[in-house]
Amino acid sequence: MAVTIRDVARQAQVSVSTVSRALSAPGLVKDATRQRVLDVVAGLGYQPNRAARSLITGRTGNLGIVVPDLTNPFFPSVLRGVQTRAGEADASVFFCDSREDPATEAELVRTMAAQVDGVVLCASLLSDEMIVELAALTPLVLINRIVPGVSSVLMDSASGTDQVVAHLESLGHRHFAYLGGPAAAWSNDRRLQGLAGRAEVLGSSDPNFGGGHEAAGRALETGATAFIAYNDLMALGALSCLAARGVRVPEQISVTGFDDILYAAMCSPALTTVHMPTEDAGEVAVDLLAALLDGGPAERRDLPTNLVVRASTAAPI
Repeated sequence: MAVTIRDVARQAQVSVSTVSRALSAPGLVKDATRQRVLDVVAGLGYQPNRAARSLITGRTGNLGIVVPDLTNPFFPSVLRGVQTRAGEADASVFFCDSREDPATEAELVRTMAAQVDGVVLCASLLSDEMIVELAALTPLVLINRIVPGVSSVLMDSASGTDQVVAHLESLGHRHFAYLGGPAAAWSNDRRLQGLAGRAEVLGSSDPNFGGGHEAAGRALETGATAFIAYNDLMALGALSCLAARGVRVPEQISVTGFDDILYAAMCSPALTTVHMPTEDAGEVAVDLLAALLDGGPAERRDLPTNLVVRASTAAPI
C-alpha cells in the first residue's frame, strides 16, 4: 500500500499538519523537527500527492514572481533564491518579466493570482495604492520596496551607498558624480538617501549598459574624480564610455557599481561594487509568503549589504 502522510506523522511522532508544514513551508518548522520528518519521509519513500494536497488545502503548490527586467543579471539571482526555497517546499515557480512597465506588472499579478498561492514582486514600479490593491487579491511579498501593510524583504541600499562614499573619501576623492537610475525606482531613492547630498546627481537614466554609457559622457563634464553608478550594468557602460574616450580607470576616474553581478568581477578593471544578497532575498521572500499563507501578519526583513573593493577605484591623481 502507498505510504500516507499519516504514516509519516506517526513514525516521526508529530502531527499531520507539522509534516505538511515541514514539506511545504520549512521555515515555519524547527530545524530538528523538520530533519526528523525528512528522515522519515526518505526512509518510508513517501511521495506527496500534489493534486490531493491541493484538494485538501485549497492551494495550488505554485508561487509567482514578477521582475522588471530578466536581462539584468541581478534578477535571475533573486529568482534562483526563490526557486531554491520553493523547491525545498515542493512548490513550482512561475516567473514573468514586466519589461519595466507598471501596467504590465499589475496585469501579470492579476493573471497569476488564480494560478498561484502568492506572488513575489521584485523592485516594483507600481504605486503604493496599486500594490495594496493587488495584495488584497493574492498574498504578496515585495523585494526592495516598502508599502505599509505588505510583507517585504529589503537589501540595505542606503547603507551600501554610504559604504561607497566612505571608501572613496578614504582614497582622497571629494567630487563625486552619481549616475542615477529610473526616477520611479524605489532603490534609486534609497541610494540617493545614502548619498545624502554628497554627490552631484546627473538625473535619471535607463538602468542598463546604454544608460551608463550615456550618463558617463555627461558626468565627464562635471569634473568629478569618481562616478557612482546606480547599478553594475550602468557602471559597465560607464567603463566602456571612459575607455572609448581614452580616460584611464582608476588612474583618472574611479568607478563604482551596485549589485555585484557576475560580470563585475570579470570586467577590466574589475569593478568595485556593493554586494546585494540577492539569493538570500529570494529565499526570505518565499519564507514570508509561506508565513502569510499560514495566516501570519505582514512582516519586514532587512538584509545587510557590503562593499566589495576591486580595481576600479584608487586615489585621485
